[in-house]
Amino acid sequence: MALTGIQIFKLLPKTNCKECGVPTCLAFAMNLASGKAELDSCPYVSDEAREKLSEASAPPIRPVVIGKGVRARTAGGETVQYRHEKTFYNPTLLSALVPSDIDEGELETKLKGWNALQYERVGLNLRPELVAVKDVGNGADAFAAVAKKIAETSEFNVIMMTEDPDVMKAGIEACGFKRPLMYAATEANLEAFGEMAKENDLPLAVKADSAEGLIPLTEKLTGMGLKDLVIDPGSREIQQSFNDMVAIRRAALKDSNRAVGFPTITFPCEMASNIDMETLIAAMHIAKYGAIVVMSDFLGENLFPLLLERLNIFTDPQRPMTVTEGIFEINNPDENSPVLVTTNFALTYFIVSGEIEASKVPSWLLIKDSEGLSVLTAWAAGKFAGDDVGMFVKKCGIADKIKHKELIIPGYAAAIVGDVEEELPGWTITVGPREAAHLPAFLKAR
Repeated sequence: MALTGIQIFKLLPKTNCKECGVPTCLAFAMNLASGKAELDSCPYVSDEAREKLSEASAPPIRPVVIGKGVRARTAGGETVQYRHEKTFYNPTLLSALVPSDIDEGELETKLKGWNALQYERVGLNLRPELVAVKDVGNGADAFAAVAKKIAETSEFNVIMMTEDPDVMKAGIEACGFKRPLMYAATEANLEAFGEMAKENDLPLAVKADSAEGLIPLTEKLTGMGLKDLVIDPGSREIQQSFNDMVAIRRAALKDSNRAVGFPTITFPCEMASNIDMETLIAAMHIAKYGAIVVMSDFLGENLFPLLLERLNIFTDPQRPMTVTEGIFEINNPDENSPVLVTTNFALTYFIVSGEIEASKVPSWLLIKDSEGLSVLTAWAAGKFAGDDVGMFVKKCGIADKIKHKELIIPGYAAAIVGDVEEELPGWTITVGPREAAHLPAFLKAR
C-alpha cells in the first residue's frame, strides 16, 4: 500500500535544504505521495528510508524493460492520464508478427526489410522495436528456431507468443539471453509460466477475458515475487479494447489500483482484416493507451505515420525540442559559401536545413540558442535580438571559415538588421525570405 505524505515525511531527513526544488521536506513528501515528485530528487535520503519509500516513489504503472543492450526498451512507467498534466515517458513499442512455421528464407527477407524501415526526424532515429513469434502448433523446436533466428540475427527484441509451457520453455532456451517478453500467462498455465519467468528473470504478459479478470491473475503472480508484468484484457473488438485501455489507465492512476498498474499489450493484427485498418487501430492505441502494439506486418507507408504520431505524443509538451548551438555545414560549403542564421528550435532547424540541402547550394547554417523558440517567437521574447545574434556570430568562429562578410537572417527577424550591423561592423546583413520553402530560389538567385 502506498504511504501517505505524513508517513513519507517521517522518513525524510527534514533538512529543508530546498535542493529537491520545493521549500520544505513536508512539501516534498506530499508531492512524492501524489506522484508529482521522484525520490531521487532528495540527495540526503538514507538507504534505509529509500528502501521503505520505494513503493511510494514507484510510478503507478510499473516500467518493464524488454530486451538487452543498446536496443533494450522500456514499456510503462507513466504517471499521468493526460499528456498536458506532465508528460508521457516511454513510447509505445511497435511489433510485427511472424508465425512459427515461417520459411527461413522468408523470415530473413522480412527481417532485412523491417530493419531498413528507419527514419530520421528532428535528429532522432525512428524505428520499430519488436518482432512477435506466434506458435501455430508445429512444435517446440520450430518455434525455438524462429525465436533464435530473430534474436541472433536482427536488432529486434522478441515477443514469444504461446500458451504451451513446453513450447515456451524451448523458446526461452533459444533466446532467453535477449530478455524476450513471454506471452501469455492465463488462468490455465499461470503457475508454470510464473515459475519460468521468475527462474529466468523475464517479463511476463498476462491475458484474461476482461480487464477485471486480470486482477486475480496479477495478484497471484506478484504474490509469487514477479514484478515485471504486461497485461492484456483480451478484448479484440475495437470499442471494447479502447474502453479497456482507458479503464486500466484510470484505475492505475486515479484509483491507485496496483493490480492493473502495468503496461498493456494490444493486438490490432487480431482486430482487422487488412493492414490499413490495423494501422488505424494501432494509431488509436498509441494515443490511448497501449504500451505495446502488435501488427501483422510493417510496411513503410503504414509504419511511418505511426512513428510520427508516437513521436508527437511522447514529446514533452512543456519542453521544446532543440538542436545544439553551433555551425552546421550543408552541401560541403567552402570559404565563399553563404552564411545563414536561425534559432535552435528543432523543427525550424530541420525545415531550414532541409530546404538548403534541397537547393544544392553549399551553405553555412548558424544555429543560435533561443531556448527552443521559433524565429518570430524568439524575436518577440528577446531571445533572438540583434546584439545577441551579432555576438554569437563573432564568437562562433564562422569568420575563420569564410572570406566574405555577409550574413543572411530570417525574414521574420528583419527588424534586427540595425542592431546586428552595429554589433558586426563591416558586415553586410541580408534579409532572407520569411518562409523556408523560398530558400532554394533565394540561394540560387544569389
